[in-house]
Amino acid sequence: MEARKKLDLLALSSVPLVMTLGNSMLIPVLPLISKNLKINSFQVSLIISVYSIVAIFLIPIAGYLSDRFGRKNVMVPCLIIAGIGGAVSGWASWKMDDPFMFILLGRVLQGIGSAGAAPVVIPLVGDMFTEDEQITAGLGLTETANTAGKVLSPVIGATLATFIWFLPFLFIPFFSAISVFLVIFLVKVPKKKEKEIEPIKEFLHSVKECFKHNGKWLFAIFLVGGIIMFVLFGILFYLSDMLEKQYAIDGVKKGLLLAIPLLALSISSFISGKKIGESKNLMKIVIVVGMGLVTVSFIALRIQHSFFYLISFLVITGIGIGISLPSLDAIITQRIEKDQRGTMTSFYSSMRFIGVAAGPPAYSYFMTVSDHLIYYISGGASLLAAIVVIVFIKSKDHHQKDVEKWRIPKLV
Repeated sequence: MEARKKLDLLALSSVPLVMTLGNSMLIPVLPLISKNLKINSFQVSLIISVYSIVAIFLIPIAGYLSDRFGRKNVMVPCLIIAGIGGAVSGWASWKMDDPFMFILLGRVLQGIGSAGAAPVVIPLVGDMFTEDEQITAGLGLTETANTAGKVLSPVIGATLATFIWFLPFLFIPFFSAISVFLVIFLVKVPKKKEKEIEPIKEFLHSVKECFKHNGKWLFAIFLVGGIIMFVLFGILFYLSDMLEKQYAIDGVKKGLLLAIPLLALSISSFISGKKIGESKNLMKIVIVVGMGLVTVSFIALRIQHSFFYLISFLVITGIGIGISLPSLDAIITQRIEKDQRGTMTSFYSSMRFIGVAAGPPAYSYFMTVSDHLIYYISGGASLLAAIVVIVFIKSKDHHQKDVEKWRIPKLV
């Protein structure tokens, strides 16, 4: 990989890092927010969910716009909007007596910004390289930045909240500004041939054709991505609440404990991205093994879930998720042509955001029933993901040739 492109990738990796920090660093602070605002567990979970719900609907639009008007032209304004959203939530928490609705409004703005920032990274990495192995390595780096954000966020969020409970909101504009600077000055988008903007009717037809020829494995990738985020954010919400209520662990110490399984996720994601190369068969195997590890860890937790075993088996969960994510990114990026890449990866990102949105409120309900239900749901969902990959994703590399045969007819 060229040195210049490595610098581009590092700058580009700041986007998922910043977007993850802006969301995940609130997880360890949720019990504190609930206490200060005098709201219940479900209401506080909406602070995470509303961010993702907005992004779910806007990500496909952002993908379309990025295909038509350029990745950076969409990414930079959206990073600025995300920063404004953090400022609104922070200001409301600071100045208002009852800030909950304005905090949610700020989170809506963050969701709008996130929709056009982080999801555009995946197709842009695909645009930057021509070799599948380089694309996979680049996606591994950006996915590692994403997971590194998850590792750092509990510690950063918990540390900031020890000073003022709403300080994490006020740091979101700061993080967003750094990413804006890096993307503007360091990320060089490959030049494309001048072409007319595709009419919306033709665009919708091309999307329909793409799903017609690739529907089974695309929907499989979408579903698995959603399941992974559902389990990950649900279990983080559960762990954050349990550490504080059951073990009386809060503040920075809780942030550090939350970071342990996420660190395992980050390291395994980086290694997986470097090692899987361009083999579609290996990618499928890695995803199945990863989801198998997650399933086994929750079966083990159902049997024995003392504090030591809880942290240990959640590390295994982190490893399973970490090795799976770069392969999911690589499959969808390598199998879709550049003109459709932004749109298709946007649907994939939307499904991941559905998982993020559904996880915390769903697990807040499961927690009222029993810990065992949490382990059953998490293990069962992970097993379902493994089965979906086995049944619906073809592993033979000749599938790529089949995909490349079809061409979208131009509408007259």
